[in-house]
Amino acid sequence: MLNTVPTIPELQAKAREIRRHVIRMLARAGSGHPGGSLSATDLLVALYYGKLKHDPKNPKWPERDRFILSKGHCCPALYAILAEMGYFPVGELDTLRQLGSSLQGHPDIKRTPGIEISSGSLGQGLSVGVGMALAARIDGRSYRVYVMLGDGEVEEGQVWEAAMAAGHYRLDNLCAILDNNGLQIDGPIHDVMSPLPLPEKWDAFGWHVIRIDGHNMSQILEAYDRAEAIKGKPTIIVAKTVKGKGVSFMENQVDWHGKAPTPEQAEKALAELV
Repeated sequence: MLNTVPTIPELQAKAREIRRHVIRMLARAGSGHPGGSLSATDLLVALYYGKLKHDPKNPKWPERDRFILSKGHCCPALYAILAEMGYFPVGELDTLRQLGSSLQGHPDIKRTPGIEISSGSLGQGLSVGVGMALAARIDGRSYRVYVMLGDGEVEEGQVWEAAMAAGHYRLDNLCAILDNNGLQIDGPIHDVMSPLPLPEKWDAFGWHVIRIDGHNMSQILEAYDRAEAIKGKPTIIVAKTVKGKGVSFMENQVDWHGKAPTPEQAEKALAELV
């Protein structure tokens, strides 16, 4: 369960630690997605350490808040956080993407403690989040539902069906987090299939929109608090981020969407994440 919220410097230090885990995991595995994992790290650290109600000793606690990583390919950052928080031993991070490991290349609800849905087929997570938020209302429970989306992912039509439903049912216990790093596997989002302008679209679907710097811990924590205070509509936090954040040669480079670092590159990256 959520205890005292760490200080901003403590959260920043934890984010660096999580990024180091991500680099090590991907280098060992020889495959995976560093760019989006690194861009999402600050948002995930602030959520898990500063806002989410959850209990690593009781992952199925009925009153827990739910988190869905809809952009499931960026699970290394989530796995690292879950391990650090005690959902499973930190040593298991070394088994990422190995045959028989509980840490697959996309989240698996049947294998990994702390995972709410198997995700990675892009566009589906928000629909599940809408269902969970409706279930909380019907069951009279107070938990909140958080869904992280990628900005390339919102090119999927199902996202907008879910957005329309959430607005229609005024799901104020639902918060989407948009990792707006501007790049997807094939290039800049505005070149591939532009979903812009993002804030205006979500506003038109009946959502409360909060725009932040997705690497500013103060802004992130404040946004989570503001989202919880909004009544009568769902909230989306449009977080401007940098793909590959924290590693100079990965930042804003689309080539690092789905390519693991070599041992030499990993060593260079880890030297920067101190």
